[in-house]
Amino acid sequence: MANKAHPARQQQLLAVLIDADNASAAIVEGLFEEIAKFGVASVKRIYGDWTQPNLGSWKKVLLDYSIQPVQQFAYTRGKNATDSALIIDAMDLLYTRRFDGFCLVSSDSDFTRLAARLREEGLTVYGFGEEKTPKPFVSACDKFIYTEILRADAGEAQAEPVASDDKPQPSAKNEQPDEPLKTPDKPKAQKVPVDFIAKVIEDIDDEDGWVQLGLLGSNISKLRPAFDARLYGFKKLSDLIKGHPKRFELQVRGSSATGGEALYVRNRKVGK
Repeated sequence: MANKAHPARQQQLLAVLIDADNASAAIVEGLFEEIAKFGVASVKRIYGDWTQPNLGSWKKVLLDYSIQPVQQFAYTRGKNATDSALIIDAMDLLYTRRFDGFCLVSSDSDFTRLAARLREEGLTVYGFGEEKTPKPFVSACDKFIYTEILRADAGEAQAEPVASDDKPQPSAKNEQPDEPLKTPDKPKAQKVPVDFIAKVIEDIDDEDGWVQLGLLGSNISKLRPAFDARLYGFKKLSDLIKGHPKRFELQVRGSSATGGEALYVRNRKVGK
């Protein structure tokens, strides 16, 4: 997905709002590394009742990552006042017109309407939550990243190779595809939706069937905000494509010497 930063800025200016009740402190390092890919985290706030012991793990990392804790007492048992505080702050920040996008960190579907409202104002919304996150919230975001792949212990061990009838082959530069990742909650990678990817390529390809890889990734995200190559055992979309040579062709265009190199992909013709 292409970042649409303010004309006067090179990077998107982002507001990061974390629901401490529905996010684990184990993701904090991976979370901000991921956010850095999209822009600059100008505001970093985390919401919860800090008098409760269940947020102790978050307290240990707040200073290290310069995250501002926002105290919100529970007015009534069983009611989550934290959600309301986060939503009110998000709307206040929205109307400052200072930000290009928001990062909403929660697995709670209560933020679905907030995400939709922010997008109505033309801002980019990045969602971060566990795989249990309800689909309406996922779909309301421009991009949704499952936090299982961001945990601090996510890359300590390698997963088994992804089951497939295709054998990974070297790229045009004889590079081997990156090894699959392993997450603590998901030891085996999900099945790659090759038919879905092939359909997207078919919808946007040129006369010869080729699609620029970045454009392919952008269109996939529009249709499935939670699509992430790491969920299928690959670090990047290009590695996923390389890992299925019976279904896809990858072509390098341009010159690496001039920095104008680009990757193109197309569906492999039957029988080829």
